[in-house]
Amino acid sequence: MLPALLPSAPVFLPVQARYAGGAGPGAREGEHAITANNRWSRVQLTFRHLPAGAWCCLEARLAWAAEEEGGQALDFALAGFDFLAADGSSLDLDAVPGLARTLLDPHSAWIAGPACQPAGTELVRMAPVRLAFGVPPQARGLALTLRSWRNTEGFTIAEPRLRPGAPLREGAFRRRRLGPQPEPQRHGLVPGLGLVVRGQIHAARPDEHAARVSLVYRDRDGAEIPPPYPGTVAVPGLGARPGSEEQPGLGAAINLPAQPQARRFTLDLEPPPGAVSLDLGFCTWEEEGERLPAVEVVGPPEVALEDRFRLESLCGDDLLDAPGFLARLSARLGRDPGAEAAWIPGPGEAGSAALPLARARSLRGEAERLVGVRPDGGLTLRLAGCPDWPLPENPAFDEDPFRAAPARAIPWRLAYHSLAWLLALAEAAPARALALAQAWSRANPWGQPADPLSLHPAALPARAEVWIGLLALPGAGAAAPLLTGEAVRHGFALAEIVGQNTFGQSLHQLQAAAALLALARALPRLPFSGHWDGLARESLRAGVPALLPEDGRFPDSSLHRRLDLVTLGRALRDTLGEAAPGPLVAARTDAVLSDLAGLLDPGGRLPPFGEVFAGTDDAGWIARLRGGGLVAQRPAAQPGATASSTLRPDGLSARHEAGRGWAHFACTFAETSPQGHADCTSYVYAAGATRWIVEAGGSEQVETGGARHYLLSSRAHNVAAIEGREPVAGGGVHRGSLALPGATAHAIETTVHGPGCRHLRVFVLPHDLSGLAVIDRFTQDEGGLLTFRGLAHLAPETLVAVEGPRRVQARQGGRRLGLVPFAIAGRAAGLEAVIGHGDRPGTLQGFVAGRPGSLEPACTLRYAVSGRGTVCGGLLMAVDGPAEDSLARVLAREELGRFVMGG
Repeated sequence: MLPALLPSAPVFLPVQARYAGGAGPGAREGEHAITANNRWSRVQLTFRHLPAGAWCCLEARLAWAAEEEGGQALDFALAGFDFLAADGSSLDLDAVPGLARTLLDPHSAWIAGPACQPAGTELVRMAPVRLAFGVPPQARGLALTLRSWRNTEGFTIAEPRLRPGAPLREGAFRRRRLGPQPEPQRHGLVPGLGLVVRGQIHAARPDEHAARVSLVYRDRDGAEIPPPYPGTVAVPGLGARPGSEEQPGLGAAINLPAQPQARRFTLDLEPPPGAVSLDLGFCTWEEEGERLPAVEVVGPPEVALEDRFRLESLCGDDLLDAPGFLARLSARLGRDPGAEAAWIPGPGEAGSAALPLARARSLRGEAERLVGVRPDGGLTLRLAGCPDWPLPENPAFDEDPFRAAPARAIPWRLAYHSLAWLLALAEAAPARALALAQAWSRANPWGQPADPLSLHPAALPARAEVWIGLLALPGAGAAAPLLTGEAVRHGFALAEIVGQNTFGQSLHQLQAAAALLALARALPRLPFSGHWDGLARESLRAGVPALLPEDGRFPDSSLHRRLDLVTLGRALRDTLGEAAPGPLVAARTDAVLSDLAGLLDPGGRLPPFGEVFAGTDDAGWIARLRGGGLVAQRPAAQPGATASSTLRPDGLSARHEAGRGWAHFACTFAETSPQGHADCTSYVYAAGATRWIVEAGGSEQVETGGARHYLLSSRAHNVAAIEGREPVAGGGVHRGSLALPGATAHAIETTVHGPGCRHLRVFVLPHDLSGLAVIDRFTQDEGGLLTFRGLAHLAPETLVAVEGPRRVQARQGGRRLGLVPFAIAGRAAGLEAVIGHGDRPGTLQGFVAGRPGSLEPACTLRYAVSGRGTVCGGLLMAVDGPAEDSLARVLAREELGRFVMGG
């Protein structure tokens, strides 16, 4: 039977239920039935009096029909979250820990299908649902919507409840509190066009005059155009700083009420004649020294041109070609026919614009040969690590040569439609590159793409740069109107993505901003270039610190994603220069790059946590970013030297290079990101220049379906989990270190096992890293029986022999590693070696990511400890007998026992 939902106080139950699309009450009290009606069949549950600023866990039971055919779906059902202020108004938050931004609901989390649920659930057709999330500090309630998605039969959700947990870390939510002085953001304007700014403010108490927007329009020389401005109020001395010697001028402002508390606003701004830029800032009406109300802007405001200059409005229902789009844009601006020709840049103008995304690809050192010329003159493409593919003489651009393998097909199609390979082809055959670019444009009129994936954010920004690169060719002449039309059309798409913050805090959002900045530089006479430049700079100014924070608490555990972000930051140097936010981007990328260089193991690899890009040369990549030479200068190792260790806010690593070959250890306790890897407290270990404990790895770029589900789950990571309960979103905090004879112990407390359970993981590291011990302590608040299982994934090339219930011998290349599970509180409850097990996604075990899109069998050790109330135990590993004996003596010390059990 499934484990019962653990009781805990307080527990929040829904105070109201509303049904739509065929959903209704279930057969039992507290049960809700949802039919198979994608998106429409739903129940909305309202919760009140939530604990603001804390982790919270949604718990329920999912039950399905025996005839259900959507069991393999990772998006079987959808849970949507709409957070409410105290008066019931909805909050427009840009990010919530544990959840992902979506369009249908403000934030969401997927519920996987029956085949993806744990072993045993298929017998009772029922599984527990547990989703953890952070409650925003402004929220007091929640409207939770449970929707039909991929289910083919009706399902039920029973006993939904919310259980509060630990407080969120400081800074988990970005607060934009308002003060008496605005912090202006500069926006470029299009002469003669209005600007639309949308957003939301939240006030602790409803107020008709909660805040104001301060506006200053400037002319081409940067001089202020004095108010009054249309649609604003002008107050003498408004905004003047007390004690300032400057003469107080006229301030222009727009009032922002907060009735209800979370109030959405739309500013339809009409710039005065001659205005080319706008300084816009949010602030309170109160002056310096007055008591300030608690008012804040909830999310980043959206900035757009007036509706008639949105891409959808410009294109209408017509399938415009690129030159036709330019002509319509010119007419919409009221220009004479043919005036758009003035916007076409010359090769020198286009060539002077840096292409940051292309530069980032070169810094990555992608070794693949994108384009090859066959003896018969035909072209061969090698994209996304897939085999060579002969390009047809007249491609239709709906080709999908690897459709039989989705893990290959999707990355290949994205690379194909990015057209980045045309820039490589242009170096050898510019005329052929121009002809193919024109063919792609004709085959993909806006609104009817040959392949819908061509609009994916992994392809669109890169393709936008391609038009600029081709415009820089000396022979672009006749093709220039088409190339310019595509560049401008892509610019409008990117401007809407950037201005609306469509992809939030993500690499895709920064890539869109970088490409938009390049377009603005390459099209200096286009009336929209100043507006695009301002949008891109503001997006980078806000996005880079969020993704590469100064405090070292990154929103993603993946070091490879951080390396990708740093690479883009380095590539932006030429484009940004010393103008804002150039210095900010340079400072953050330099700091993170230095940290990443220090995290390389002696073999030149980054610890493989989170998303991992297979086959990359991490050391070479970082060396290119640092300008060549050694990645990191390290002192020569001395005999008997102690391992050097590095403690970060979200991870720990140690290395030792003396004696019998290098040794390395690393673990992560970063917060798990929405739909990310459940790898909090996972670790890797190498000794004798041999990698023993490895991560399963994998990346969303290549893995899909059941393999993707497995690689995200805790079963693919070196973690410990309570039997029958998958970890939830959360993170870890380093709680202290203990110096021991010949070793050091590090304690990490986590929240990933949800409310009602306290978890501490302790790593004991000998000074020479000749072994290690990992110890887990679980305490259940309500007592009762408790079993946890720990996992350790051994490298695929390792030979493993189970020598009994308490010992495993691992051998690799003539070296050995002994592994011994043990119990401190409770009893040892079994040891298994699992290789390639599982007949359904929910039971896969004993695999690591092999070649792109495939799983490779590898031995996974599963050890269990059982007890009542509090259980504690772990795994000892050592390279030889003396190292094992030494580590066993350390584990027997009383001070370590107090450190583990009293932490």
